[in-house]
Order: sequence, then C-alpha cells, then structure tokens
Amino acid sequence: MDVLPRSTAAERNKQPILEVLRILLNERGTALEIASGTGQHAAWFAQALPGWAWRPTEADARLLPALAGRVAAAGLPNLQPPVQLDVTAAAWPLHAEGAAESFDAVYCANMLHIAPWAACAGLMQGAARHLLPDGLLITYGPYFEAGAPAPSNLAFDESLRARDAAWGIRRLEDVEGEAHRAGLRLRERHAMPANNLLLVFCRAGG
Repeated sequence: MDVLPRSTAAERNKQPILEVLRILLNERGTALEIASGTGQHAAWFAQALPGWAWRPTEADARLLPALAGRVAAAGLPNLQPPVQLDVTAAAWPLHAEGAAESFDAVYCANMLHIAPWAACAGLMQGAARHLLPDGLLITYGPYFEAGAPAPSNLAFDESLRARDAAWGIRRLEDVEGEAHRAGLRLRERHAMPANNLLLVFCRAGG
C-alpha cells in the first residue's frame, strides 16, 4: 500500500489557518484551492467546513496522482477531484459538467515564494476572474514587510534563491501592487506562527 506524501509544514499550519478561515468564511460556500500540493490542507478544511465545496488544483502533473489519492482517501462528499491548473495561464481550465466556475473563496498557501514572480500576477488576475462579487482571495505564507525582517525569513529567502533564482519571499507591497492591477485590494492581514501572514483580498470596490 502506497503511503501518501506529507508536508511537515502543512501538517503544522493547517489548524492555525483553519481557525482564521472559520472567522472569515460563511457557513456555506465554494472554494478553489491553488497549488494544493499534498492535499493535506484541502482534506483538513473540507472535513472541518462541511458546508464548503472544496476544489483542489495543482500545476505539477507529477503531483496530481498523490493529490487525487488523498482526496479519495478522505472520502468527503464536499471535497472534489483535483484538476491541473497553472495560475499563469490566460484562462483557467475549470470547465466541467456540474462544476463551479465562480467561487466564494480562492485559497493559496505557500506558493508565491516557490514560483516565478509571474505566478503572483496570474493568481491575482485569475482570482479576479473567478471570484463571486463578494468573494475573497486568501493567501498564506512568508512575506517581507517594511522594517527589519525576521532573521529566519532572511535565511529562508537566501536558501530559496540558491535553489532557484526565480524564487524568493515576496515584498508585501509588491503583492499588493499586483492585486491592485487586477482590481483587488488587501482587506485584512493576520499574523501567523513562524513569521507567516494570512492575507485577505477582496474586490477593490468591496
């Protein structure tokens, strides 16, 4: 029997993130998760939020079988099969019979610092296309803000750039700029454990 891959970080942060999601989200809704990876967040949130239809996605085709395996193992009626999705694509392939194409929430954790900068613009533009009028884009991960950064984030950023020059922790003001260009604005900032942030974006007029 194959053992599903697990992320230690996802296991550690899934509950703190859920506690904020319980505050942000209504009792029922539809969520599109970007860069679901191992699927630990998707399975955890779908179980804890039974009123939410949760749709995981992943850009890397090599990760899709394991992600689909975790979805199947969870056996949750509100956790939908994953689809392959590259946020930088001009259109997101969400067309499927009976599947939503507009969402109450788009959720993305720990992607922006391990993807080229173009992924940030793609995320913001895609979320703006697929969010319902009152929908929220929720991102989680490390960011650099004005002032002295945490030494652990500086070390993490250095290690990321050593692995891939296109990676790295993003400046919050740059992320906000991409959101603004897509018609979104930063509504809330939640400090999270291990020097991470949970950011909540909504439509600029919302």
